Amino acid sequence: MVSAEKRFWILIALVTISGFSQGMLLPLLAVILEQNGVPSSVNGLHATGLYIGVLLASPFMEKPMQRFGFKPVILIGGALVFTSLFLFPVWEVLWLWFILRVLIGIGDQMLHFGTQTWITATASKETRGKAIAYYGLFFGLGFTLGPLMTRLLSIHEALPFVLSALFSMLVWSAMLFVRNQWPEQDRETAASTSSWTRFRQTGKIAWVALLPGFGYGFLESSLHSIFPVYAMRIGHEVGILSLLIPCFAGGSLITQLPLGIWSDRTGRRTVLLSVLALGTVLFSAAAILEANIAALFILFTLAGMCVGSLFSLGIAYLTDLLPANLLPAGNLMIGVSFSLGSISGPFLGGVYVDVFPGLSFFYLIVLVLLSVTAAIFFRGESKRV
Repeated sequence: MVSAEKRFWILIALVTISGFSQGMLLPLLAVILEQNGVPSSVNGLHATGLYIGVLLASPFMEKPMQRFGFKPVILIGGALVFTSLFLFPVWEVLWLWFILRVLIGIGDQMLHFGTQTWITATASKETRGKAIAYYGLFFGLGFTLGPLMTRLLSIHEALPFVLSALFSMLVWSAMLFVRNQWPEQDRETAASTSSWTRFRQTGKIAWVALLPGFGYGFLESSLHSIFPVYAMRIGHEVGILSLLIPCFAGGSLITQLPLGIWSDRTGRRTVLLSVLALGTVLFSAAAILEANIAALFILFTLAGMCVGSLFSLGIAYLTDLLPANLLPAGNLMIGVSFSLGSISGPFLGGVYVDVFPGLSFFYLIVLVLLSVTAAIFFRGESKRV
């Protein structure tokens, strides 16, 4: 069996795979469906399948993890992901692809919940912030590399699915050499309160810390699933888009650790308000300069540097506000919040593009960022209860 340090890096590799599969599927399927003449509203609704899977799985994962431990949850989740990826090229039917998206969403949420809870449960208080930053950094790395697979469509439509499935299975196999553990703290509190009670307590204490996860989910999914559709309609080439879209996640790789360190020193709320304000300005500029592809490359990178760390900052903010016995429930709820944002992004984005063809897609993103900023600002400074 591997050491604790090697286990950490195997878990981080699995996080990278989760980001890679999501980052690949959103633009890849969006492009395929658009080229097949599927309306953008249907395209966006179809993209919500992955996040519907996340929502379906979330309420039922706490008890199995208490009973069976971290490892079985992660193994089953990973197997669902690579098996579903293998099945995409078998039969190109809209309803079947939707079901496969749902299954990948369930598998991804099992991977996320298992790895995220295992990392935060075993990291010391002094290294927890750094561990969470690595979590966000490598998820972002996977998400950055995923859209590059879209370029393989010019070779064969099945190639990106098969290669990503093989890559996922290879990393997943390393988990077989990790010794299982159980969430001790959660087992102690499970007898006194139900999961739903802990979810309500978490929401009451730390609802404001769930909003960055929602905002990041909205950004990530809408930029990867609906922006390619919008961009092709205003004249941008698919090949260019496969390079442009990763700039957002790539920008987050530059600042993920520095923002985490800055938030340790000055407070999560201060950093969150700062990056949200800058992100709003940058996406407003993108709306004005959307025809200029060079400007979009720069603005996507800068926006990623600002708001590309919202999810990891949200996890850290949540950890600041919650007592230890509510952290597992908090980890689940921030995943749900991310999924709700991710479902809203493709659906609202697709409707927006159809209903307001004359308005820039980026104005929808600006509206969401302003809403999250206002909620955090007017909530005021929060302290752990």
